[in-house]
Amino acid sequence: MLLPPTYGSHVTDSTKFTVLSVEIWDTGLVVNIQMASEGGPQPNIILQDHFGTEYRLKNSAILGSRNLQVFTPSVPPGTRSLTVRSADDTDRPVVTFAVPLMAVKDEPDVAAARRFPPEPELRRPA
Repeated sequence: MLLPPTYGSHVTDSTKFTVLSVEIWDTGLVVNIQMASEGGPQPNIILQDHFGTEYRLKNSAILGSRNLQVFTPSVPPGTRSLTVRSADDTDRPVVTFAVPLMAVKDEPDVAAARRFPPEPELRRPA
């Protein structure tokens, strides 16, 4: 989810940053943050869904003035929104956005696995 430049801005006396995007993966969430300056302190953020689930910070990387924070677990099916808050001002959301409808994984095709002989596999010639 790519956010407009002014949509995820957070400025207080102790910190300044902008949430640029939030990526939703099967394994977790990646929050891409633009910090106020290179070498500045890493923003301490809280990520929460509309169910009230708080996601745990698993890993973080600083690349110049960018900060990538990885949170786990991923969003469960039916999640409607995510809210990013700064730990220095938890009463005020930095940004809240709708979570796109996620496709539900299909159950494996057990009947296809039992077919014999197996269907031919198409391959490119070497």
